[in-house]
Amino acid sequence: MPQTIIRTNYSALVGSEYKPRFRFSHGSNAMRHAIWFLAVFGAFPLDGSWVSAGFLEDTYPASVVEDAHLNTIQLLEKYKYPAETHKFVTEDNYVLSLHRIPRPGGKPVLLVHGLQDSSSTWIAMGPHSGLAYFLYDNGYDVWMGNCRGNRYSREHLKLNPNTDRAYWSFSWHEIGMYDLPAMIDGVLQKTGYQKLSYIGHSQGTTSFFVMASSRPEYNSKIHVMSALAPVAFMKHMGTPLVSFARLTFTMFGENYELFPHSFLFLNQCFSSAHLVKTCMHFYWNLAGKNREEQNVTMFPVTLGHIPAGCNAKQPMHYLQLQTSDRFCMYDYGDEKNQRLYGKAHPPDYRLERITAPVALYYGTADFLSAVEDVQRLAKLLPNVVENHLYRKWNHMDMIWGISARHSIQPRILEIMQHWESGGIGANNMGSPLEEEVELNPKETIVFENPVEIQDEAGSFAGNEEERKSDQEDLEKYLINAINNPTSEL
Repeated sequence: MPQTIIRTNYSALVGSEYKPRFRFSHGSNAMRHAIWFLAVFGAFPLDGSWVSAGFLEDTYPASVVEDAHLNTIQLLEKYKYPAETHKFVTEDNYVLSLHRIPRPGGKPVLLVHGLQDSSSTWIAMGPHSGLAYFLYDNGYDVWMGNCRGNRYSREHLKLNPNTDRAYWSFSWHEIGMYDLPAMIDGVLQKTGYQKLSYIGHSQGTTSFFVMASSRPEYNSKIHVMSALAPVAFMKHMGTPLVSFARLTFTMFGENYELFPHSFLFLNQCFSSAHLVKTCMHFYWNLAGKNREEQNVTMFPVTLGHIPAGCNAKQPMHYLQLQTSDRFCMYDYGDEKNQRLYGKAHPPDYRLERITAPVALYYGTADFLSAVEDVQRLAKLLPNVVENHLYRKWNHMDMIWGISARHSIQPRILEIMQHWESGGIGANNMGSPLEEEVELNPKETIVFENPVEIQDEAGSFAGNEEERKSDQEDLEKYLINAINNPTSEL
């Protein structure tokens, strides 16, 4: 399988030896974090009970179980698509693996995943649903990035991620400053094109906004940026897990690998019907709830590929945005901020410098990318060419939704082709285009739920009273679990 290694160099704009503002204790290992995390939610009993060997295999289709265990290249090969791995080296010596569905001569498109995700997210739901397959089938040379620290990009020219703490000293700021430029330059050098189209999901949008505002020369290398569930401002983040996330980082510390990829979550969540329901509800509390768009049969594939690993500093940076109500650089505390930035508070990213065309796609049931925050972002970006709001959709429906193939994917393709052909003018600026996607009857029949989850379908994103009640109940539950970690959960 061909491999390419390309090294790109550019001037560092911000200091390299970073430390977070918050000072916490160290010493917990990442796997114990995951076990404790699951125990808190009742998904991994500390006494080892509830585990039923074979439940996953007995309940879900064999092909689904297989896909949950295959890596990105293996998935492509299973479904008879060409597959390549290419490695690019960043200026600060991180080695990134990109997975490619090669179409020599085709226009390049770069897809960049979200937090705790990887290249597999674009193909995990299969050839009839995955965005990467759709783009390849429509003539594109598809490149799927993996950001530093995830399961496919745990490499460095000098540091060992398993033993050197210095490896884990980055946020999504460094991903935007170094990883994305290395990916873009590498893809363009390999393909011979001058520009590419970019598609990001969640953190993949945040890091793009960092790059395009801090290194504006890269705007000219982008035909159009498609932002799926874009994240910049986070004041209205609705997940009930915010308080728990803050508590977790207080307990476990800073600059360490958070939830490295393993099959622990898959094995434990699919040990019994009870645990499937528990993990499903946790998923809804994190991403938002939309039963109608979730292919529940494929839920094992989701947990087979996520979490994919990241640095704890990445979600910590997001939590800072939620507290400050700003889109700004990392806050290291007044003293270090003064030394790094020349002032006591971290500077804002200058969104007005993002001149590349940006298409925004977001949902009303998204707990992480709230409608109010995205619309605030839309007003500050100077070149929004699509402002598309999907009713009921949550954070992951943009890439995993049952109806994504006949709704959002053709629209993404249409916008891309318009700007790749030199199109000018705005397609949809100002007030968002609101759409409620109707499911194809065939889709509602195909995707049956192997485990019945008694809950109403739809979204409760707009129900503030229910959301606050959920958060209060969850916080009480977590505090009890933390104070009594060996009690029955």
